[in-house]
Amino acid sequence: MSSDLAESVRAAVAAVTDPELRRPIGELGMVRDVRVAGGAATVSISLTIVGCPAATRIEQDVRDAAASVPGIAGVTVDVGVMSPDERRALVERLRAGRPARTMPFGPDSLTRVVAVTSGKGGVGKSTVAANLAVALAQRGLAVGLIDADVHGFSIPGLLGLVDEHGRAAQPTRLDELILPPVAHGVKAISIGMFLRDGDGGAVAWRGPMLHRTVQQFLTDVHFGDLDVLLLDMPPGTGDVAISVGQLLPHADVVVVTTPQAAASDVAVRSGLVARQTGQRVVGVVENMAALALPDGTMLDLFGSGGGRDVAAALSTDDDQVPLLASIPLSATLRADGDAGAPVVVAHPDDPAARAMAVLAASLVSSGRGLAGRPLPFTPR
Repeated sequence: MSSDLAESVRAAVAAVTDPELRRPIGELGMVRDVRVAGGAATVSISLTIVGCPAATRIEQDVRDAAASVPGIAGVTVDVGVMSPDERRALVERLRAGRPARTMPFGPDSLTRVVAVTSGKGGVGKSTVAANLAVALAQRGLAVGLIDADVHGFSIPGLLGLVDEHGRAAQPTRLDELILPPVAHGVKAISIGMFLRDGDGGAVAWRGPMLHRTVQQFLTDVHFGDLDVLLLDMPPGTGDVAISVGQLLPHADVVVVTTPQAAASDVAVRSGLVARQTGQRVVGVVENMAALALPDGTMLDLFGSGGGRDVAAALSTDDDQVPLLASIPLSATLRADGDAGAPVVVAHPDDPAARAMAVLAASLVSSGRGLAGRPLPFTPR
């Protein structure tokens, strides 16, 4: 009877999901031993590293899973740490045969890569990227987000991945793999997560360092299986845009602008440069559009028509670029961003949040097809 009960407890515990790796701990080899005596279960688990940031949650989830088994009256959880050999075996399992430091998001990958770009700063590109990522995750997709705006990184703050002092959450290192923090179902990585207090939060790097950073984000960060990988690009057409064009020439591009002509004229250039590298401009997002006032009138604070103009300028006879969404100016969107709570989560009924949901739906509907691409399976 105790043996059968122990097997039931092991099955329940093995199904607990590691919050960083997003896979069952039984599959990851983290369940060491399960014993049951007189209705009391003792479960031994091994965490990936000393000081694992998910340790408390994993221990509680294991305790709850074991206690949920009928016949179990008490649970003791013994927590240890993987040996170097166990950790190496886990890394190999996570790579699934892929050599170290190789980029898993090539043209044959089933992950759709989308770069969110803008011609100039201050148009809300990062806010759009963060909320779009969360909106896609809300639709049940596996989503990763790379903060490629190395000099002006803001994704950790927008997703709430910061502590009370404003310091970004640090990723977990598993040997040479980097496990990205997760917020609202989105796995995110940013250079801000690697800076120390003495850095003052400033990055003063030139082309080669910027290229290396983007490359490492793509090769060393373990995102796992993703449906969509978003890149929050820096404004303009500088070093990072060129590097991403070289590393991900098959990526789709979403151009963000405001209705103002000064922004929309420059936004066209980012789309043209992306197209020169082989990337496909799949649409335009107009941010800070007209705001509906309480009396029903519309306030065009930044003018109107900029998004439509950018879409028209980037369209060709063979490739029509649509205006995917027009996001109204919103004080709630701004306040939620400052608080680290995406508006699509904190205030889903806000007009800006509804527009973000429309954007996510539009992007999903314009997804890449599978025609002409090999599928990663082995026939038997």
